[in-house]
Amino acid sequence: MTYWALNAIFLAGVAAVAIVAVLSRRGPRWASVGLVLAVVLLMTAVFDNVMIGVGLVGYDEQKISGAFIGIAPLEDFAYAIAAVVLLPSLWCLTGGKRA
Repeated sequence: MTYWALNAIFLAGVAAVAIVAVLSRRGPRWASVGLVLAVVLLMTAVFDNVMIGVGLVGYDEQKISGAFIGIAPLEDFAYAIAAVVLLPSLWCLTGGKRA
């Protein structure tokens, strides 16, 4: 299984939760989510490149797409996207207070 296939499974679940949050009319403020996503993706780019550069993390060359940001495979950013979309969606669905 490639990293993109694994990401697709997790991102499909995240998308389902986000759609339920939107349809429930209690969804997150997407402008805020977008701003946080930009910051988290930038931080992911920096720290993933550092971790890969020092040899802390490695990837099977047969399972990556070959697209990189620095030395970090593009697939690595799916988890940041999933977290930034899933957490506020769950917060809204479980009755979390909005500011």
